[in-house]
Amino acid sequence: MTARDPVPALLPILRPGVAVGRARLEGDWTFLETFANAAAHPGELSETGHWLPAPVPGTVAAALRAARRWDDTAPPPLHQHDYWYRLHFSGSGRRLLRCNGLATIAEVWLNGVNVLTTRHMFAAHQVEVELAGADNVLHICFRALHPYLRTQRGPVRWKPRMIQPPSLRTVRTTLLGHMAGWCPPVHAVGPWRDIELLDPAATDLTHGVRAELSGSIDGADGIVALQLHFPGAAPAQATFAAVGPDHAVWHGELRRAGPHTLAGTLRIPHAERWWPHTHGTPALYHVDAGIGGQVLACGNVGFRTVTEDRDGDPGAFALRVNGERIFCRGACVSSHDLPGLADTDEAVARWLQLARDAGANMVRVSGVTCYPGEAFYRQCDALGLLVWQDFMFANFDYGSETGASPTLMDDARREVSQWLTSTRAHASLAVLCGGSESEQQAAMMGAPRGTWRQPLFDTLIPSLVAEHRPDVVYVRNSPCEGAWPFQADTGVSHYYGVGAYQRPLADARLANVRFTSECLAFANVPCARTLAEAGLTQPLHDPRWKARVPRDAGAAWDFEDIRDFYLRALFDVDPPRLRYERPARYLALSRAVVAEIMTDVFGEWRRAGSTCQGGLVWQLQDLLPGPGWGIVDAMARPKSAWHALRQVWQPLQVILTDEGLNGLHVHLINETPAPRTVRLALRCLRDGEHVAESAVRTLTLAPRETRRLVAAELFDHFVDLTYAYRFGPPAHDVVLATLHDDAPEAADETGNRLLSQSVFLPDRRADALQDPGLCASVARQDGVWWLTVTARRFARWVHVDDHAYLPECDWFHLGPRETRRIRLMHEGPGTAGAGAIPSGEVAALNAGRPVSYAG
Repeated sequence: MTARDPVPALLPILRPGVAVGRARLEGDWTFLETFANAAAHPGELSETGHWLPAPVPGTVAAALRAARRWDDTAPPPLHQHDYWYRLHFSGSGRRLLRCNGLATIAEVWLNGVNVLTTRHMFAAHQVEVELAGADNVLHICFRALHPYLRTQRGPVRWKPRMIQPPSLRTVRTTLLGHMAGWCPPVHAVGPWRDIELLDPAATDLTHGVRAELSGSIDGADGIVALQLHFPGAAPAQATFAAVGPDHAVWHGELRRAGPHTLAGTLRIPHAERWWPHTHGTPALYHVDAGIGGQVLACGNVGFRTVTEDRDGDPGAFALRVNGERIFCRGACVSSHDLPGLADTDEAVARWLQLARDAGANMVRVSGVTCYPGEAFYRQCDALGLLVWQDFMFANFDYGSETGASPTLMDDARREVSQWLTSTRAHASLAVLCGGSESEQQAAMMGAPRGTWRQPLFDTLIPSLVAEHRPDVVYVRNSPCEGAWPFQADTGVSHYYGVGAYQRPLADARLANVRFTSECLAFANVPCARTLAEAGLTQPLHDPRWKARVPRDAGAAWDFEDIRDFYLRALFDVDPPRLRYERPARYLALSRAVVAEIMTDVFGEWRRAGSTCQGGLVWQLQDLLPGPGWGIVDAMARPKSAWHALRQVWQPLQVILTDEGLNGLHVHLINETPAPRTVRLALRCLRDGEHVAESAVRTLTLAPRETRRLVAAELFDHFVDLTYAYRFGPPAHDVVLATLHDDAPEAADETGNRLLSQSVFLPDRRADALQDPGLCASVARQDGVWWLTVTARRFARWVHVDDHAYLPECDWFHLGPRETRRIRLMHEGPGTAGAGAIPSGEVAALNAGRPVSYAG
């Protein structure tokens, strides 16, 4: 940053807390596109040029989208031109101009004077300015990035292939839009965070106030710490209060801690703990401050401990929250708004709610993406989702002990310090990670072992984390540790053994995974409705389809090839032939095989005795409609993978595992804080219909218990449950385990007491089972449409396609003579509105043809 006039000592330094007193510079912002470096000064711009309205905060892409000049399928390259933003406003006297995020090479001009130049997207900048009176003009020029990068050269020890151009390491900007095959080439340009104008002499004491809020634990008590930072002189004192989940109120005082700062602490006896939602209640305390008769909402705090657990075998890694070991599961988030990078509750809530609804208790923000805004962490706090947060350093060589750029290290220090300070309040933050795949890239690109580690991750960032957020776990890189950085059986790994490396499902156990912060990336096929709306009705012969299949740079394969490998290996089909002879069947099997893989792998990792304590799927959502990595498609509709994960991520769970000659093991999990009495039923089905063997046991699971049962012990005679001994033909073709809660109050509104189910198939070929004899009907009750599905025989991977509604439950197994009642949910106005009549089809993997229904 360069400023023309230094800020006098009597004015506050930049404070990165959360803005709670409104000071956003608003008005009729406009922007103008020019050729790169066509104008050196705002006076050279045409007043009659084609200025377009611009949302601020926002991006050029968001402005083009609002002007209907944006095409998600063919985004224009934004790094080849300059973009000038302009705002006319009134005011006189001294002010503080604060820019909370400018992407990326930006010049700020006020009344024709350059007051700020920055090359840092992730840092906030503050300068003192003098307003002229009735007509002030603010210009912000975002210079073309690519011409600038062509001037940047310097020695590096390796260059990652996935990021283009490699000279991006010389500026601090997001890598989104620069990874071919990973995400669309949507470039981040513009004032993506608030522009504020602060008046140090304002008579309104709440004007421009920023809050730094945090919560900590002292014994059984919670400690709330609050600092308020004022653009001018702080008042002598103020009050603040915390309101608990039970609406109890505690009061405290804020006293002057500096010319511009009030500070105080508040003790809450026996404070309720914040938990991830799978293990308890994410209890939050709301904090308000009272200043001059006005109330400022300062945010929420939660009280919890998060520690690293290395006990057990060498290489172990787990997290403990409030002393309890947590199996972390969830997904990596890419961007909830790739063009606009919006920071609103509306923009993020639906994606995070979908993660929570799937049973996820953690989301990861990868270092190849972008820092989310305050709304993201606020929603994670409320939903009980732990956050694994990478800092935005990925893949590159950021310098050795002697070769690190002082400018880059200064930029990193500013960025990390500001981010840590501004997110201090959030109980959901559990892991802070130096960056993504920097050590892995070094190793895979052939760099010597001594160059894999970097002072940025080993020294600078951990020292700042220890200073600002000692209550979280720090991991230097994702992945790291082991003989090579991506070794699965040591520390944190990125596990693609089952997946890109085409290992058999048994590798999920053989690899001895400890904690995988990325895993199970597949080209996940969306539902038929999303494909139709995206114009991909003939996806298998449309080049747009392949353009949306994710791939690694330089690889001769893509992730659809990976899915096809498992189609052949697990379902015993020929994918190319199936694709051109029976394309609908190919898509159905493609959805089912991913569901099967997700179920098997997470069942393995959650079983009793597993070494794995966490798995985060790559990724939560697609950025465009099509067969992307997301378990949720770009229309926010869950895919088959989401539904399968929802069934294997539950806090109360039954899991079956094949232990070879040791038979079948049953694993029962209760992650909740209360004991649960459940009824376990195990049935062996012949021809998917007749019960050849059965066993029932009622048992009580202690809080946080994982219990293993040897299935053979449930029977009083020998049963070859897994068909391991092969004495003659198999006696059954399905083993079905169900877990029920028989308490009357446990039934849901459909009368269902099923908690969890798990299936073992001795023969998992796609055509191994008989037709289930599906029946489906739909009826409306109290304004809600319900779909009822029954099966005469066992139905494998039942799924629903409706023209206007989404099924609340999909991609599940159904036992013989069982019924599943499914709520049909509308998505909003139009054909998907409440007035639409449901109609569609119900199918299953072993059904010869789907059955139709209509309201």
